[in-house]
Amino acid sequence: MNRSFEPLKNSVANPLRKRFTSSLTSSSLRATLRKLRRAIQNRRRRLTAGITLLHDNARPHISRQTQELLTHLGWTVMPHPPYSPDLAPSDYHLFSKLKKHLSGQRFRSDDKVKEEVKRFLNGLAAEFYDIGIQKLEHRLQKCVEKDGDYVEK
Repeated sequence: MNRSFEPLKNSVANPLRKRFTSSLTSSSLRATLRKLRRAIQNRRRRLTAGITLLHDNARPHISRQTQELLTHLGWTVMPHPPYSPDLAPSDYHLFSKLKKHLSGQRFRSDDKVKEEVKRFLNGLAAEFYDIGIQKLEHRLQKCVEKDGDYVEK
């Protein structure tokens, strides 16, 4: 039976599936940030200073424990106005390309969707991601010029 992507269901047998469906908590975010730090250390050969993190004001992001971890890691958090998807590179740069790529495709299972998304993301050149981050500076400047109003392009 062919079907379009359906929301992933919780499954004890599949921890990845659980990760996609469970709510983000301060605890899970901190675990992810620690993994990110290890990944950065592996790529940068122990250099983790100078990291700037962009995330919104969701409760897990602004929790005391998360803020303490970020301070401990020495990472800077870039201020992000609430309700501003126009300032999230994933929203203005990545998701539109992914949506276009997946458009019209049908998948037999959630795992097939995940495989295709992973294949698509791994196939993008580093320059694609770099361009998305470079666009952020321009968008932030426009946001400042508009006193925090929505920035479309």
